Amino acid sequence: MSFEKNIRTVVPYTPGEQPQRRVIKLNTNESPYAPSPKVAEVLHSFDADSLRRYPQPDCHVLTEALAAYHHVEEDQVFVGVGSDDVLSMCFLTFFAGEKPILFPDITYSFYEVWAAVYRIPFIKVPLTDQFELRPEDYRRENGGIVFANPNAPTGKAMSLTGVEQIIKENPDSVVIVDEAYVDFGGESALPLISRYDNLLVTRTMSKARALAGMRIGYALGSKKLIRYLNDVKFSVNSYTMNAPSLAVGVASLEDERYFRETTAKTIATREWTKEQLKKLGFFFPDSQTNFIFASRPGTSAERLFEQLKQRDIYVRYFRQPVLDQYLRITIGTQQEMETLIRELETLLKKNF
Repeated sequence: MSFEKNIRTVVPYTPGEQPQRRVIKLNTNESPYAPSPKVAEVLHSFDADSLRRYPQPDCHVLTEALAAYHHVEEDQVFVGVGSDDVLSMCFLTFFAGEKPILFPDITYSFYEVWAAVYRIPFIKVPLTDQFELRPEDYRRENGGIVFANPNAPTGKAMSLTGVEQIIKENPDSVVIVDEAYVDFGGESALPLISRYDNLLVTRTMSKARALAGMRIGYALGSKKLIRYLNDVKFSVNSYTMNAPSLAVGVASLEDERYFRETTAKTIATREWTKEQLKKLGFFFPDSQTNFIFASRPGTSAERLFEQLKQRDIYVRYFRQPVLDQYLRITIGTQQEMETLIRELETLLKKNF
């Protein structure tokens, strides 16, 4: 059909399965714990009548809370509908040149999707055989750089020294550090935003703060970068976040004790799971996230994925080169992970 020549076509991002029945769900890196009780209080007392009015277009109530929490100025904060929305806006805003942007070849697959949607040239920079990102590989001409630290799906974290090297050696490019999983380990690049005007750090409340269903993401950077982001945002959609999300985001930030307790529990369960998987013959990069990227020599990851699924245990399997040898296993509750290990032991004893 003649009209199809004007249609923008891309290969979309494929999210993890969302089963609608009760299973052990370890495939989408969600928190195994409920959000802060303060969140429930806010939702319970929320004035439904207020929903007939538009929410704050500048999201002031949340940007103010985030600025106070991270000890920055409010005009150094940008918020959006999950970090996916924030990152998408970053691609649209900062990667408008003709030079290719750079990101790792094994990383969050949405980066390539956004580059395709916005017609941004890109180069995927290979990780090492040990899934390490080398700063020196980004010492080349580029139109921008984006990488997750810790990395997804490998779980490995790069040192702050390495992160700073990339930023420092690319002063003419915006460098975006995606810190979706930094609450579970690794060093944050936030201390560097006062020293580098070209650095933007993105965060999410979907993981450690257990608010995946509310879609709250944000970015922190220089006032100049945030101003550019807001200019594009208000050219696309003035009302990006709904009123309940803004209120819930603030409530979560006000309960630091709960945040620290649940994050610590996830980390402790992760370390326990690492030891159990090692005993079963699995190997994996040293995860600093709320998931483990595991492989077992001589064992089909795809078949193991299917067998676990039949037992109502969902993990993530990627049908692509290199990744197809691994399973990405989200850290659930201690009880859920103990069930996973028992089922794995049973399957492997059957000469799986």
